[in-house]
Amino acid sequence: MLAVSTAAQASSATMVHGPAFLIPVLHDRGAMSLGEAGLVAAAPMAGLMCTLVLWGLVVDRRGERFALLTGISGVVAAGTVAVLVDGTTQIAAALFVAGAFSSATNAASGRIVVGWFPPERRGLAMGIRQCAQPLGVGLGALTMAVLAEHVSISAALVVPLAVAAIALVLVTLLVIDPPRPPAAERAGAPNPYRADRYLARIHGTSMLLVVPQFVVWTFGLTWLVDELGWAAGFAGIVVAGTQLLGAFGRIGAGHLSDLVGSRTRPTQWIAWAAAGTMLALGIAASGSGSWVVGIAVILLAVASTITVADNGLAYAAVAERAGAFWSGRALGIQNTGQYLVASAVPPVAGIVITVWGYGAAFGAAAVFGLVAAAVVPVAQERPL
Repeated sequence: MLAVSTAAQASSATMVHGPAFLIPVLHDRGAMSLGEAGLVAAAPMAGLMCTLVLWGLVVDRRGERFALLTGISGVVAAGTVAVLVDGTTQIAAALFVAGAFSSATNAASGRIVVGWFPPERRGLAMGIRQCAQPLGVGLGALTMAVLAEHVSISAALVVPLAVAAIALVLVTLLVIDPPRPPAAERAGAPNPYRADRYLARIHGTSMLLVVPQFVVWTFGLTWLVDELGWAAGFAGIVVAGTQLLGAFGRIGAGHLSDLVGSRTRPTQWIAWAAAGTMLALGIAASGSGSWVVGIAVILLAVASTITVADNGLAYAAVAERAGAFWSGRALGIQNTGQYLVASAVPPVAGIVITVWGYGAAFGAAAVFGLVAAAVVPVAQERPL
């Protein structure tokens, strides 16, 4: 169940984030501006954000297997259309639909992990599942840009289509809905948002911690190239390595939450660590001298590991508190909030960098980590 749910989520990540690696070819060969190429690449992300809560409702009502089969089937169908059509508008529309269907995996695959693993092993399992995003993005980075440049855009889009098709086969053959209370109890399931502010505070914590995460993700490579004068290829290897470290960070945080019997306490520790690391990175990035630059690069790798470590903890915390008949919608709200903040970070941070520099942007992100540490609802958490 863990392997298949991770594969399903990785296929969604490849479909949603992979088209970003087509921007150079769309810009150079398609006579498109960078803004227009960016809109095409953002189409699947837009589709995903529009349907996260809706697919969460489907998971709550019909179960994980139904949502995965329906959603990934839609991804395969829309992905096939994207490969076959020629016009940029048609490709963008097909990618939008593919993204809308791919969001089914966000709630359903996480619910499978929560449903099949006991609380004392759930954090580690969710941490492994959360590695799906860097795996999917990494696959797209390694294959889609090369295929687009040397073959065609359609050939590059075959990659997420093929991954989705493989995930569909795996889900069809292997996924079984985890045990859940009888459907007759659904009508009496209380709305967890009315009981207290625990879920709302988890959502807020995650949204705040998205800021330092995406500041590092979005501008780390640009800082290495523009400010430090690194070759783009070497900088790309370093950034890819930090993604791998981030994946291990998610697994480690999940295992730690199992050991201490809490999702929120490790989240608070991560928020403090993220704030301290980003502040130190901001100070180092504003300095000069080879040894200062060396420290800044090390801090960039550390920040890339720490700032993503909370994702699996928040996901598990939301699903555990919301229950079998509300967690799909709650996870949809969780992801929607994170994606909305993530979409706002690049332009805002870009303005800060333009006016005050990279050090200021990195340092300013530390404030969001401090606020997140105060918002995380440690006192309201129930024993696992």
